Amino acid sequence: MMHIGLLRAAHEREQLILFVGAGVSQSLGLPPWSELIDHMARELGYKPEEYRQYGSALALAEFFRLQHGNIGPLRSWMDRQWHSPNMSVARSRVHELIVRANFKIIYTTNYDRWLEYAFEHHEREYVKVVSVADIARIRRDATQIVKFHGDFENDESIVLDETSYFRRLDFESPLDIKLRADVLGRSVLFIGYSLADINIRYLFYKLSRLWKASVPGVPQPPSYIFLPVRNPVQQAVLGQWGIETISPDTEEDPSTALAAFLEELVGEAPSQVPPRLETKRSST
Repeated sequence: MMHIGLLRAAHEREQLILFVGAGVSQSLGLPPWSELIDHMARELGYKPEEYRQYGSALALAEFFRLQHGNIGPLRSWMDRQWHSPNMSVARSRVHELIVRANFKIIYTTNYDRWLEYAFEHHEREYVKVVSVADIARIRRDATQIVKFHGDFENDESIVLDETSYFRRLDFESPLDIKLRADVLGRSVLFIGYSLADINIRYLFYKLSRLWKASVPGVPQPPSYIFLPVRNPVQQAVLGQWGIETISPDTEEDPSTALAAFLEELVGEAPSQVPPRLETKRSST
């Protein structure tokens, strides 16, 4: 694949940050976002097909919060569904490779705990960062897992409805300030993201603006996004923001393609990795 040499070099210099999206967790069998919308509808006494017509997912979540006073009941339901005992991180080659790659900083917009569970399963140290208080716990010898859109253990941190998304778009929270510092002089690799999500596209745009404002006249380190299918339109649009697209040469299942890409980045073949006993996680 193109760019793999540059990615490896940046990673070896500890100058590559990983950004993990929902596509990585969905390979474990997490329910689709539509199930969350349907659950909100039933809780509020609407027919799911009727409720979905009333607005975007953000607006529907906002309405749910207004009716209930908070997102606590919704967060609890998501936590249970997203961490079913039938799901196993031990089966995920992608999660194993993320751990084995030994990234120093991983950002994720996922609320779930599967990255943390993967690090525990493979016995690697990590520090979870959800709030400014967690920043003081960062250690050089442990991977930072920064929960950029919140964590199920903290209702206030969850970015789910319109209000919380608008606050996130301000880019003025402590985690935003940390992101600005982390990306200066580093490349970013995005995996598991759908480019139909306007919020992640705004993040791409914002990162480009942050770099130009912070160090005008200095070329921005290239960043990358892995897409399982080639898309020349997205390649051109993202290229203007300093983001290179990486896609496999042949069509494959998205999870298989991502695993193959990470194997190439880490520099190992599937046969080099011994099988592990399967373990399961239930919600905590």
